[in-house]
Amino acid sequence: MTGQASLSSRPLARLWPRRRPSVLPGFGLTLGFAVFYLGLLVLLPLAAVFLRAAGLTPEAFWALVTHPRTIAALRVSFGASLVAAFINVGFGALTAWVLVRYRFPGRRLLDAVVDLPFALPTAVAGIALSSLYAVNGPLGGLLAPLGIKVAYTWLGVVVALTFIGLPFVVRTVQPVLEDLDKGQEEAAATLGASRWQTLRRVVLPALAPALLTGFTLAFARAVGEYGSVIFIAGNLPYRTEIAPLLIVIQLGEYNYAGATALAVVMLVIAFVLLLAINLLQAWSRRRLGGV
Repeated sequence: MTGQASLSSRPLARLWPRRRPSVLPGFGLTLGFAVFYLGLLVLLPLAAVFLRAAGLTPEAFWALVTHPRTIAALRVSFGASLVAAFINVGFGALTAWVLVRYRFPGRRLLDAVVDLPFALPTAVAGIALSSLYAVNGPLGGLLAPLGIKVAYTWLGVVVALTFIGLPFVVRTVQPVLEDLDKGQEEAAATLGASRWQTLRRVVLPALAPALLTGFTLAFARAVGEYGSVIFIAGNLPYRTEIAPLLIVIQLGEYNYAGATALAVVMLVIAFVLLLAINLLQAWSRRRLGGV
C-alpha cells in the first residue's frame, strides 16, 4: 500500500511542483504597481502633452511643424545628438577599456571624473564650455588660428552634447568589460589571431549590445538637452537654434498649444528612432546568442 501511494503521488508532484518563495509579492500585485507607477510618472504627462497639442487645428499644427525654422531646429537637435552619440560610443568604449584593463596612478580619480557630467548642473557646464571654446578662451584661442571655431557654431552644440552623454556609454560598457572572459582573447591569440582580429571578432561582438544601449542612452539624453547647449550654441535661428529652445520661446509667447505641438513632434521622432535602435539591439542579441 505504501508503495502504491508513493507511486500515485509522483504524477501529482510533477503536475504541481513546489515553488520557491519569491522576495517580491505575486505577479499581479507587482505588475499592477509597476503599471500604476509608470502611468503616473510617464504616461499621464505625455497624454497631457498630446491633449494640449490637440487644441490646434490640423492646418495650424501642420503649418507650425513644417515651418522652416521648426525644421531647422529639429535638424540641429537630432543631427547633433546622433553625431554626439556616435562620438561617445567610440571614446566612451575606449575610456571604459582603459579603466578596466589597465592599472595606473590616478585611475580612481579618472573613474570619478567620468561621472562629473551627471553631478554638474547643465547651465554651469554650458558656461564652462563657452569660456573654454570661445575665440579668446584657452582652447578656442588655440583652434582659431587653424580656422576652427567651436563656440556659437553647430560644432559647439555637438561638443556640449558629447560632454553630457559620455558617462552613459562608459557606465554601460564598463561592467560588461569587467565580466568579459579574457580566456577567449587568449585562445584567439593562441590560434594566431592578430590584435585587430581579436578585437573585431571576439571583443566587439560581446560588447555590441552594451554599445547599442550606451548609444541609445546618450542619444536620448542629448535630444532633450537645453541648459548646456544654449550658452555655447549662439542660438541663431536656422543655424544653431535647438528644438527645446524653440519650445521655450513658444512658452514665453504664451503659445502653449504651439509649444506642446513642437514637443509632440520631438516625442514622435525620438520614439521612432529609439524603437529602431531597440529593435536593432534585440536583433544583435539574438544573433550573438545564435553564435
